[in-house]
Amino acid sequence: MTRIDDLPIRDELRGKSPYGAPQLDVPVRLNTNENPYPLPEPLVARIAERVAEAARGLNRYPDRDAVELRTELAKYLSRTAGHPVTAANVWAANGSNEVIQQLLQTFGGPGRTAIGFEPSYSMHGLISRGTGTGWLSGPRNEDFTIDVEAACAAIAEHRPDVVFVTSPNNPTGTAVEADTVLALFEAAQAAGPSMLIVDEAYGEFSHRPSLLPLIEGRPNLVVSRTMSKAFGAAGLRLGYFAADPAVVDAVQLVRLPYHLSSVTQATALAALEYTDTLLGYVEQLKTERDRLVTELRAIGCEVTESDANFVQFGRFDDAHAAWQRILDQGVLVRDNGVPGWLRVTAGTPEENDAFLDAVRELMKEQGA
Repeated sequence: MTRIDDLPIRDELRGKSPYGAPQLDVPVRLNTNENPYPLPEPLVARIAERVAEAARGLNRYPDRDAVELRTELAKYLSRTAGHPVTAANVWAANGSNEVIQQLLQTFGGPGRTAIGFEPSYSMHGLISRGTGTGWLSGPRNEDFTIDVEAACAAIAEHRPDVVFVTSPNNPTGTAVEADTVLALFEAAQAAGPSMLIVDEAYGEFSHRPSLLPLIEGRPNLVVSRTMSKAFGAAGLRLGYFAADPAVVDAVQLVRLPYHLSSVTQATALAALEYTDTLLGYVEQLKTERDRLVTELRAIGCEVTESDANFVQFGRFDDAHAAWQRILDQGVLVRDNGVPGWLRVTAGTPEENDAFLDAVRELMKEQGA
């Protein structure tokens, strides 16, 4: 039987595993940071209207540059993220992963390198390797914050072409201060110059303001977002970034023609009409997230401060065994491979109660 390694794949892909979390049929699934609330029925109806309208023109290619969608995304960012932008500042693609891929195709690639500060979003490294970009792992402190001095030293030493900063960070939930981003940016420009990409996939859940205003006067700084989390639209696959217009022009050199379908654009535009309703769900999830932090600590767990829609908790002598024991009680959380820690997504109050009961049972068994 032919194996992957029997094929003439690129050397940097040999021995690697694809990204993914277990998709198991259990009563409570809190492992993939999805928004647990289905889209409201009026929005579902509006999506149907928009898609029906788009379907009448499916014999034609979609708007290649997604101008209407980028205009509405710019309005959303201007209203909610503390900095005015226009369609010229915004680019959209099929999920924030394609946004990252296009940025790496443009500014990374063979002979170039990218650095991230791990543990962090593992797709940054995977997409780097997929685009032929060398990957470097930068340092974090014991509390999972970025060690600024060590990070700046690593940038100065390795002179990466792309620097990733994830805020709030996945899987730890920790947000990054603007001063930290600016220090890393200045180090990157002194060593490069290079691009600094701030991944704000969970930005709407943060107690802190968006880092979007930092793009002003900094053409080498990009802020990436997604509609998967705050908009409850993980199945839509719509990500976007904001940056200097020159960055938007640059990624169009590598984007596939007509990469965003007419149906995707229509659905995203419908969702943006219901921004206030969907952000109301975000506020509910932030309350539940904070409740999880409080109750996990009361149970006896150590918890990382979280600005996202998930919580990292521990510490366990055997994290995978703890994950399995929680799963045995019908609750699926994420074993991210961070030694001693697990991650749980904030769900509905009922889902969170089931999770907390499972952890209480686990801690009781462990004599905590």
